[in-house]
Amino acid sequence: MTDYFIDITSDFCPMTFVKTKLMIEKIGSGDRLEVRLKGSEPLKNVSRSVTELGHRLVSVNAEEGDDSSGLHRLLIEKT
Repeated sequence: MTDYFIDITSDFCPMTFVKTKLMIEKIGSGDRLEVRLKGSEPLKNVSRSVTELGHRLVSVNAEEGDDSSGLHRLLIEKT
């Protein structure tokens, strides 16, 4: 179940994490945020930074099961 959603596919690092962090700050503890992003660098950086802040990375999925497009969805639970 997802409580919030942001699409940062048009953004580049470091803005991908900045926008994700700002959204996490707005939601409540225990809420889940789905983040749609594009590219290996945002995937790596956002995933790492979210967990370093102590939030839980629930899942990472290639969009429509196809990793070749570079589109992924992260499900993050705010702690």
